[in-house]
Amino acid sequence: MSLFNNEEATINNVISSGSSVVGNVKISGYIHIDGDLEGNLECTGNVTIGQDARIRGNITAKSMTIGGIVYGNLYAQNSIHLLSTSAVIGDMQARKIQADDNVIIHGHCICLSEENSYNEALSNWQNTQAVTSKIVKV
Repeated sequence: MSLFNNEEATINNVISSGSSVVGNVKISGYIHIDGDLEGNLECTGNVTIGQDARIRGNITAKSMTIGGIVYGNLYAQNSIHLLSTSAVIGDMQARKIQADDNVIIHGHCICLSEENSYNEALSNWQNTQAVTSKIVKV
């Protein structure tokens, strides 16, 4: 993550260690989470999830760095960086994904840098998800 962009250098919001938030969160700018969040997170900027953080919900952001545990889907406009302490149980979509050693990932991944290919793959995946979510298992 480059700190030359002023938006990325300024942390607008923090959920600190020992804090717990239940409910969906919408953030304008950058957020750093070291606590727990049970709900979806939508962020117009970048998201950093610390190694002790636990997230149960989907994350949508410009870019994200994950160091903790996320049980949900990750959607990044630009990039996702998974640190060695991270575990993601869910699907990931981004133009660039970087995973350090010892990362745990359980889910599907769409990572294409070329815009048309990415949009086509994303559309196909969303159509597949829409169809399979309607199937009732007995």
